[in-house]
Amino acid sequence: MSQLKNIPTNIITGFLGTGKTTALNHLLAQKPDDETWAILVNEFGQIGIDQAVLTKSNEGVKVKELVGGCICCTLGPSLTSTLATLLRQTKPDRLIIEPTGIGHPAGIVDTLKNEHFKDALELRSIICLVDPRSIENSEITEHPTFQDQINLADVIVLNKTDLASSEQVSATEQKIAGLYPQKQKQIVATQGQINLSLLDITHTAKETESQQHHRHLSNEDNSATPMIGMLFQPRPKIPFHKGNVNDGLHTMGWIFNPDDKFSTYKLEVVLQGIENVDRVKGVFHTDRGWKFFNQVGNELGIETIAYRRDNRIEVISHQAHDWKSFEQQLVSCIIN
Repeated sequence: MSQLKNIPTNIITGFLGTGKTTALNHLLAQKPDDETWAILVNEFGQIGIDQAVLTKSNEGVKVKELVGGCICCTLGPSLTSTLATLLRQTKPDRLIIEPTGIGHPAGIVDTLKNEHFKDALELRSIICLVDPRSIENSEITEHPTFQDQINLADVIVLNKTDLASSEQVSATEQKIAGLYPQKQKQIVATQGQINLSLLDITHTAKETESQQHHRHLSNEDNSATPMIGMLFQPRPKIPFHKGNVNDGLHTMGWIFNPDDKFSTYKLEVVLQGIENVDRVKGVFHTDRGWKFFNQVGNELGIETIAYRRDNRIEVISHQAHDWKSFEQQLVSCIIN
């Protein structure tokens, strides 16, 4: 893969029946004429259907299917070899992957970032389609795959809103807005009609154009660095931080390099040792995989999460703390 560099790559995900293939067709209709796109589609069944449904009239589109299982699990080894062959044959200007609706996309992200593809591919936005009507179906909302798809996405598309009630749309919007970390973009759509520009939102949070202007901040000047919308990543073991005081509440947050790996046990000790805090939320790359730490008062919950963008944590308290000391404790939990 050494001859291929930084191919823009997107993942279009979403639970069963959310309209992923229809949305992908709308994106294909907007493809620039001078570009070649490679599309990798995964279907759980043994007989591929999506390849036949995807638009073929658009020149410069190469569609490849992986069938008979989840691209993230049972077809994991096939993903590497199939993807390598597809890239060598097409040398695309863009790669789009559409996993099965019951597939965990986290495994795809890990593959795209491994030693075989990390230089050849540039992961941009992961787009997740959601049917607002599913908000009332606990079998879907409590399904680990649904939660992974939501957590990993940079962009959430509320699709099929013409079939949902206004209450369902509103409830879904509120649920998405309350996620941590926040999504870069949330839009409402019908029949999968989404704009091509969504593909070029970077997977790592990106500043708005008005904020960029070639601004370069060092890690030592990180107090002014925005928490949501970073253009660049912190160096290993040297996090960015940002705090605020508003209406009597003190907040402080940190973002660590995604390659920093933390000891789960040490994090538990540190978080349970901090006193007089109202809320602690964090996502960490740990020795037990990616984990979501959710603490209210002295009650700490730890769950597996699909998020892969970076390590981050935010603390909310009614009183000020020695944040520098707490940061040093967090850094001491890094094991690599």
